[in-house]
Amino acid sequence: MKTTIQTTIDSLGRNNMAGYFVADATELIGLLQDLLPKGTIVGSGDSVTLEQTGVFEFLRNGDYVFHDKFQPGLTSADKRSLYLKNFSAHTFIIGTSAVTMDGKLFNIDGNGSRVAPMIYGPEQVIVVVGTNKIVPNVEAAIERTRQIAAPLDAIRLKKDTPCVTLGRCIDCNHKQRICNDFVLITGQFTENRIKVIIVNDALGY
Repeated sequence: MKTTIQTTIDSLGRNNMAGYFVADATELIGLLQDLLPKGTIVGSGDSVTLEQTGVFEFLRNGDYVFHDKFQPGLTSADKRSLYLKNFSAHTFIIGTSAVTMDGKLFNIDGNGSRVAPMIYGPEQVIVVVGTNKIVPNVEAAIERTRQIAAPLDAIRLKKDTPCVTLGRCIDCNHKQRICNDFVLITGQFTENRIKVIIVNDALGY
Protein backbone atom coordinates (compact mmCIF):
# COMPACT_ATOMS: atom_id res chain seq x y z
CA MET A 1 0.00 0.00 0.00
CA LYS A 2 2.87 2.41 0.74
CA THR A 3 4.09 2.01 -2.84
CA THR A 4 0.57 2.49 -4.19
CA ILE A 5 0.09 5.69 -2.19
CA GLN A 6 3.46 7.13 -3.17
CA THR A 7 2.87 6.30 -6.84
CA THR A 8 -0.49 8.06 -6.68
CA ILE A 9 0.97 11.16 -4.99
CA ASP A 10 3.81 11.32 -7.54
CA SER A 11 1.33 11.00 -10.40
CA LEU A 12 -0.89 13.75 -8.99
CA GLY A 13 2.16 16.00 -8.92
CA ARG A 14 2.89 15.34 -12.58
CA ASN A 15 -0.70 16.36 -13.31
CA ASN A 16 -0.24 19.69 -11.46
CA MET A 17 -2.17 18.52 -8.38
CA ALA A 18 -0.65 18.27 -4.91
CA GLY A 19 -0.81 14.97 -3.03
CA TYR A 20 -0.57 14.51 0.74
CA PHE A 21 -0.71 11.51 3.04
CA VAL A 22 -1.96 11.52 6.64
CA ALA A 23 -2.20 8.63 9.06
CA ASP A 24 -5.63 9.41 10.51
CA ALA A 25 -8.39 11.98 11.03
CA THR A 26 -6.37 13.83 13.67
CA GLU A 27 -3.51 14.44 11.24
CA LEU A 28 -6.05 15.39 8.59
CA ILE A 29 -7.50 18.15 10.76
CA GLY A 30 -4.01 19.39 11.55
CA LEU A 31 -3.18 19.63 7.85
CA LEU A 32 -6.44 21.45 7.13
CA GLN A 33 -5.54 24.00 9.79
CA ASP A 34 -2.33 24.67 7.87
CA LEU A 35 -4.13 24.95 4.53
CA LEU A 36 -7.02 27.14 5.73
CA PRO A 37 -6.11 30.59 7.10
CA LYS A 38 -8.55 32.05 9.61
CA GLY A 39 -11.51 33.74 7.97
CA THR A 40 -11.34 31.58 4.85
CA ILE A 41 -14.64 31.20 2.99
CA VAL A 42 -15.18 27.46 2.62
CA GLY A 43 -17.75 25.56 0.57
CA SER A 44 -18.42 21.84 0.44
CA GLY A 45 -20.80 19.25 -0.91
CA ASP A 46 -22.14 15.91 0.23
CA SER A 47 -19.37 13.63 1.48
CA VAL A 48 -19.54 10.64 3.77
CA THR A 49 -15.75 10.83 4.06
CA LEU A 50 -15.87 14.39 5.42
CA GLU A 51 -18.57 13.37 7.89
CA GLN A 52 -16.62 10.33 9.09
CA THR A 53 -13.40 12.28 9.60
CA GLY A 54 -15.03 15.15 11.47
CA VAL A 55 -14.23 17.76 8.82
CA PHE A 56 -17.73 19.22 8.82
CA GLU A 57 -17.65 19.73 12.59
CA PHE A 58 -14.16 21.21 12.32
CA LEU A 59 -15.40 23.76 9.78
CA ARG A 60 -18.53 24.60 11.79
CA ASN A 61 -16.53 25.21 14.97
CA GLY A 62 -13.52 26.88 13.39
CA ASP A 63 -12.83 30.49 12.52
CA TYR A 64 -14.16 30.13 8.97
CA VAL A 65 -17.08 31.30 6.86
CA PHE A 66 -18.57 27.89 6.08
CA HIS A 67 -21.29 27.41 3.47
CA ASP A 68 -22.98 24.65 5.45
CA LYS A 69 -25.63 22.92 3.34
CA PHE A 70 -26.63 20.75 6.30
CA GLN A 71 -28.10 23.58 8.37
CA PRO A 72 -31.56 22.63 9.67
CA GLY A 73 -34.51 24.05 7.79
CA LEU A 74 -32.81 24.86 4.50
CA THR A 75 -35.16 24.83 1.53
CA SER A 76 -34.23 23.69 -1.98
CA ALA A 77 -33.85 27.35 -2.93
CA ASP A 78 -31.54 27.94 0.06
CA LYS A 79 -29.36 25.00 -0.96
CA ARG A 80 -29.19 26.20 -4.56
CA SER A 81 -28.04 29.59 -3.27
CA LEU A 82 -25.26 27.92 -1.28
CA TYR A 83 -24.22 25.84 -4.28
CA LEU A 84 -23.82 29.01 -6.34
CA LYS A 85 -21.86 30.70 -3.55
CA ASN A 86 -19.41 27.78 -3.61
CA PHE A 87 -18.04 29.06 -6.92
CA SER A 88 -16.79 32.23 -5.22
CA ALA A 89 -15.55 30.52 -2.06
CA HIS A 90 -11.80 30.58 -1.54
CA THR A 91 -11.72 26.85 -0.78
CA PHE A 92 -14.01 23.98 -1.75
CA ILE A 93 -13.62 20.78 0.30
CA ILE A 94 -15.03 17.52 -0.98
CA GLY A 95 -14.45 13.77 -1.23
CA THR A 96 -14.03 11.88 -4.46
CA SER A 97 -15.42 8.68 -5.90
CA ALA A 98 -12.01 7.42 -6.99
CA VAL A 99 -8.41 8.50 -7.50
CA THR A 100 -6.25 6.63 -9.97
CA MET A 101 -2.64 5.64 -9.53
CA ASP A 102 -1.82 7.74 -12.58
CA GLY A 103 -3.12 10.83 -10.78
CA LYS A 104 -6.67 11.40 -12.00
CA LEU A 105 -9.90 12.07 -10.11
CA PHE A 106 -13.20 10.50 -11.14
CA ASN A 107 -16.65 11.40 -9.86
CA ILE A 108 -20.27 10.71 -10.66
CA ASP A 109 -22.77 13.33 -9.56
CA GLY A 110 -26.52 13.79 -9.65
CA ASN A 111 -26.96 17.52 -10.23
CA GLY A 112 -23.36 18.68 -10.64
CA SER A 113 -23.18 20.68 -7.40
CA ARG A 114 -20.19 18.65 -6.16
CA VAL A 115 -18.19 18.40 -9.35
CA ALA A 116 -18.77 21.88 -10.80
CA PRO A 117 -16.74 23.79 -8.15
CA MET A 118 -14.01 21.17 -8.39
CA ILE A 119 -13.61 22.12 -12.04
CA TYR A 120 -13.91 25.91 -11.82
CA GLY A 121 -14.35 28.74 -9.34
CA PRO A 122 -12.66 28.30 -5.96
CA GLU A 123 -8.98 29.21 -5.75
CA GLN A 124 -8.31 26.02 -3.79
CA VAL A 125 -9.96 22.62 -3.90
CA ILE A 126 -9.17 20.12 -1.15
CA VAL A 127 -10.12 16.51 -1.86
CA VAL A 128 -10.11 14.05 1.05
CA VAL A 129 -9.97 10.38 0.13
CA GLY A 130 -9.48 7.06 1.90
CA THR A 131 -7.04 4.45 0.65
CA ASN A 132 -10.00 2.26 -0.37
CA LYS A 133 -10.67 4.62 -3.28
CA ILE A 134 -7.27 4.33 -4.93
CA VAL A 135 -7.63 2.35 -8.16
CA PRO A 136 -5.19 1.40 -10.93
CA ASN A 137 -6.77 3.30 -13.82
CA VAL A 138 -9.80 5.17 -15.15
CA GLU A 139 -11.64 2.01 -16.15
CA ALA A 140 -11.37 0.70 -12.59
CA ALA A 141 -12.47 4.10 -11.27
CA ILE A 142 -15.65 4.03 -13.35
CA GLU A 143 -16.38 0.44 -12.38
CA ARG A 144 -15.83 1.12 -8.69
CA THR A 145 -17.99 4.22 -8.70
CA ARG A 146 -20.89 2.74 -10.64
CA GLN A 147 -20.99 -0.65 -8.94
CA ILE A 148 -19.96 0.20 -5.37
CA ALA A 149 -20.18 3.89 -4.55
CA ALA A 150 -23.30 4.91 -6.48
CA PRO A 151 -25.62 2.14 -5.19
CA LEU A 152 -24.54 2.79 -1.59
CA ASP A 153 -25.06 6.52 -2.03
CA ALA A 154 -28.49 5.94 -3.54
CA ILE A 155 -29.38 3.91 -0.44
CA ARG A 156 -28.08 6.70 1.81
CA LEU A 157 -30.17 9.25 -0.07
CA LYS A 158 -33.25 7.01 0.14
CA LYS A 159 -33.71 6.86 -3.61
CA ASP A 160 -36.07 4.44 -5.32
CA THR A 161 -33.67 3.49 -8.10
CA PRO A 162 -33.05 -0.13 -9.21
CA CYS A 163 -29.54 -0.12 -7.71
CA VAL A 164 -31.03 0.30 -4.22
CA THR A 165 -32.75 -3.08 -4.59
CA LEU A 166 -30.18 -4.84 -6.74
CA GLY A 167 -27.03 -3.48 -5.10
CA ARG A 168 -25.49 -2.80 -8.51
CA CYS A 169 -25.82 -0.37 -11.38
CA ILE A 170 -27.83 -1.37 -14.45
CA ASP A 171 -27.50 2.04 -16.15
CA CYS A 172 -31.16 2.82 -15.46
CA ASN A 173 -33.20 5.75 -16.72
CA HIS A 174 -35.08 6.23 -13.46
CA LYS A 175 -36.29 9.75 -12.64
CA GLN A 176 -34.33 9.61 -9.35
CA ARG A 177 -31.10 8.47 -11.01
CA ILE A 178 -28.03 10.00 -9.34
CA CYS A 179 -25.57 8.98 -12.08
CA ASN A 180 -26.01 11.97 -14.37
CA ASP A 181 -22.62 13.69 -14.52
CA PHE A 182 -19.48 11.64 -15.18
CA VAL A 183 -16.44 13.86 -14.55
CA LEU A 184 -12.78 12.93 -15.00
CA ILE A 185 -10.18 15.46 -13.86
CA THR A 186 -6.84 14.67 -15.46
CA GLY A 187 -4.88 17.77 -14.50
CA GLN A 188 -4.89 21.49 -13.70
CA PHE A 189 -3.65 24.70 -15.33
CA THR A 190 -2.96 26.25 -11.91
CA GLU A 191 -0.34 24.25 -10.06
CA ASN A 192 -1.62 22.70 -6.81
CA ARG A 193 -5.05 24.34 -7.04
CA ILE A 194 -6.37 20.85 -6.31
CA LYS A 195 -4.87 19.23 -3.24
CA VAL A 196 -5.62 15.56 -2.63
CA ILE A 197 -5.25 14.34 0.95
CA ILE A 198 -5.04 10.56 1.25
CA VAL A 199 -6.05 9.27 4.69
CA ASN A 200 -4.72 5.88 5.78
CA ASP A 201 -8.18 4.42 6.31
CA ALA A 202 -11.19 3.05 4.41
CA LEU A 203 -13.57 5.98 4.17
CA GLY A 204 -16.83 6.74 2.40
CA TYR A 205 -18.25 4.56 -0.32
